[in-house]
Amino acid sequence: MDARDEADFREFVVGQWHALARTAYLLTGDRGDAEDLVQSTLVRVHRHWTRIERTDAPYVYARRVMVNLNTSIWRRTRISHHLTDAPPEPARPGAPDDTTTVDQRDELLRVCRTLPPRMRAVLVLRYFEDLPEADVAAALGISVGTVKSQTSKALDRLRTELGVLPGTSRTTAPTTNGSPA
Repeated sequence: MDARDEADFREFVVGQWHALARTAYLLTGDRGDAEDLVQSTLVRVHRHWTRIERTDAPYVYARRVMVNLNTSIWRRTRISHHLTDAPPEPARPGAPDDTTTVDQRDELLRVCRTLPPRMRAVLVLRYFEDLPEADVAAALGISVGTVKSQTSKALDRLRTELGVLPGTSRTTAPTTNGSPA
């Protein structure tokens, strides 16, 4: 690789590190694993930097490499993490309890981690990266119909696990007569 390619790659890493790290975190659910995934991704992207056909969009290539690497790692290891409902230490007495949003986000992440890698990747790319279904399909090498079905199944699983009925929020109690309780 010549000096210009090295400079282009360095510029890509500096400009895209945070976006790649966010996506990796959503795929892995762990900050350390996410950083390892980004580094492994960048090693592979660097190795093929001069052969990337779409030089105008190396992020798309890197994201696909990341999703594929994460799936491979998940298939090889399949280590389950044991999460508990209780914090490791009790909260300080008298401390304010403004944790509802954090608790909901943690519960959502916990449930997302139980999804198979492809479902999780579809949700991350579709809703976090805000990609259209066709771009998600291209990034994962699957059909648009598969993206739609995986998205639907994943959202149904999330709703079931979180106890949310379609058309309601977790803070709104469902009613039988159509009027608020």
